[in-house]
Amino acid sequence: MGDSVEESAIKVGVTKKTGYYWQDDWNTGGYAALIPNFSGGRKSKLTDEQIEELKTLLENKDYWTTKEVLELIKEKYDVEYSQKQIGVILHNFKMYHSKPYTL
Repeated sequence: MGDSVEESAIKVGVTKKTGYYWQDDWNTGGYAALIPNFSGGRKSKLTDEQIEELKTLLENKDYWTTKEVLELIKEKYDVEYSQKQIGVILHNFKMYHSKPYTL
């Protein structure tokens, strides 16, 4: 026994409604019902082969801006990403992007 659903929800930082959803899940399926069921996210707009090709293309130049990478992907693959997603892609490649600086 212990805390109410509302008190527990406050302690873990979720809404009261979420707390009641969790309680229903627990009552229906126990601990296993509380484990999130993520499907791995949205499918990539680029194929695995295109991603590998992009990585190779990017390795041929020392510095890229997100805008340059965005334009490269649009031109080469006719696929549009946000600049934020370009940052994610570069991070996954363990690459860094930079802002151009004027001298």
